[in-house]
Amino acid sequence: RLARIRLEAGQLSQWLFDGLADAGLPVVCIETRHAKAFLKAQINKSDRNDARGIAQMMRVNLFRPVHVKTLTSQKRRVLLTARKLLQEKAIAIENDIRGLLLNFGLKVGVVGAVKFEARIHELIEGMPDLAEIVERLLDARRRLREHFAALHRKLLELARRDEVCRRLMTVPGVGPVVSLAFVATIDTPARFQNSKAVGPVLGLTPIRSQSGNIDRVGRISLCGDAMMRTLLFEAAQTMLRPTTRWSWLKAWAMKVAQRRGGAKAVVALARRLAVIMHRMWCDGTEFRWTREAERPDGNLADREHP
Repeated sequence: RLARIRLEAGQLSQWLFDGLADAGLPVVCIETRHAKAFLKAQINKSDRNDARGIAQMMRVNLFRPVHVKTLTSQKRRVLLTARKLLQEKAIAIENDIRGLLLNFGLKVGVVGAVKFEARIHELIEGMPDLAEIVERLLDARRRLREHFAALHRKLLELARRDEVCRRLMTVPGVGPVVSLAFVATIDTPARFQNSKAVGPVLGLTPIRSQSGNIDRVGRISLCGDAMMRTLLFEAAQTMLRPTTRWSWLKAWAMKVAQRRGGAKAVVALARRLAVIMHRMWCDGTEFRWTREAERPDGNLADREHP
């Protein structure tokens, strides 16, 4: 009889976890960095030795469980990843076309995505040999942008229908992409007892090295979801723009920028955005633009709550 089953997180771990859980088996997914550190002491690495090492981790309880996302969050994550991939490939083709034409002394210059193709046709006019090659690249870019637009419309529709996403989009700088990515990343807000724990999970808190009289605080850990972290950085940069509506959160970030610089202010604001969005999700509230904004129960907002 199986007492406990432990899986190291990997590409197939979610599929295996769901299958074992549906069969009623006691399965838990364990964190890969902890498993790697524990198994590193082994002289010989093999599947048998790794299984024995994981069993030892289970016996002495030296493992950290990993949250396995729901099927809905996994599907949303696939949508976000596919959308980003198409966008990156289209931009890569644009950059390649720019580089190819530059070899012939043809500079594309500053041009938007909509007018990019017209500008290329203007440059290669009268050069049939070059045009035949570049047209293939333009066709591939055109198709990528069409597929990207289709996935983006699907993303907007999902965010529009989701109540949590609509509330998160009341935060300045947070749009459909950021809100849907946040919901898909966090998945279950109740798994965080404290909203401040979201920052470390997304790699937005500094690493610390302490030994004796030495105590160093370094850069942010960069652990967790890189896509979500990047989107939070973009949301923070959007909020700090002069055209963005003023709020208590923007005022706080501007003070941080004056003391510590713009780059650190963006990181600090990204972390606080994650904390605020999680708190809003748990409380079922919208963003409060002022500190004096009232809660639904009539009490004034405290300093920890947006």
